Formats: sequence, structure tokens, C-alpha cells
Amino acid sequence: MAGYKVLVDDNFHYMDEEHRFEHGVFPSAEEAVAACKRIVDEDLDQLNQPGMTAAKLYDLYTTFGSDPFVVAVDHNDEIVEFSARNYAKERSSLLAS
Repeated sequence: MAGYKVLVDDNFHYMDEEHRFEHGVFPSAEEAVAACKRIVDEDLDQLNQPGMTAAKLYDLYTTFGSDPFVVAVDHNDEIVEFSARNYAKERSSLLAS
């Protein structure tokens, strides 16, 4: 089945593929990226506390959050540009008080 696979690394175990897991396979790149964003949003919601700065929220995310990314199942498909860290930084600015 062609599609886009979402894999998730654990920021707490940075670069340790033993802690990587597959979140799912999606029929389009857009759906895979949307799944990645939901994962990051859930982490940020759990980490965010009243009065927390955007910098602190982002720091907690990069230490304890999930790092989802997209790979094409068929290597001839397009490369999907999505950075969970960039998205988390942007969202942290919006979420933190």
C-alpha cells in the first residue's frame, strides 16, 4: 500500500531508534502531517502550565515530547517537509501565557 508513514521518536531518548514507534500509515502527505501536528499539540497541551513562558514550554517539549516525522512508503513519492520542533516552537508561542 502506497502512502505516508508517521514514525515517532522520543525527545527524551534523542537519536535512540530503540524508542521509535510507528504511529500509522496515511493515504496522503497532508493527512500524515496533520497526524504529526496532533501528536505535538497533545504533548504541548500536557506540558503547558498556567503562567509558563513559550521558551519554557518549548524547552520541556524538546526534552520530554514526541518527535513525529513522515516518510513515504514508496520511495518514489514526494519527500514530506515537516519539522516537529519548528511546529512546536510556533505553537508554544501561541499556547503559553
